[in-house]
Amino acid sequence: MLTFEEKLAIIESFPELERKDVSLGRVNFHYNESSYDNKNVVYHLHPNGNGFVYAGKMTGYSTNDKGMVNIRDFTEKALRATIRKSILSLTPKEEVTDEPLEETWINENTVTLTILKEEDMWNVYADDDSLDGTFTTYREAANYLEAEGFERI
Repeated sequence: MLTFEEKLAIIESFPELERKDVSLGRVNFHYNESSYDNKNVVYHLHPNGNGFVYAGKMTGYSTNDKGMVNIRDFTEKALRATIRKSILSLTPKEEVTDEPLEETWINENTVTLTILKEEDMWNVYADDDSLDGTFTTYREAANYLEAEGFERI
């Protein structure tokens, strides 16, 4: 079993983690770039060597009800790998989307409408540039147009 000091040295080797001292000599390490509410990667690392690493978004770990895996008996290799996976599981994913920024739709009467992404909203405009509707997602705007009998050009 690794000592508290050895575990601490391993955890502190991850520059993306921020140390937070808590009660009873325990230490937490936060990942402030987390794309989720949870920022704790290491929770309650105790001077007796006990502690937890967040594994709630990972497979292959037996976790408690908070998604934490106990690291008391972890080897250096297992601890490093688990912390790295934990950080990656909390890292914001680059948005990969095939949604267009602008798209024209037409109905059977040759009326055209345009979906246009503006800031965080999707607006639908008529030919005369008048606003026909505002939606929070592309899918909502497209569903609206499909329900109204429009098709993508």
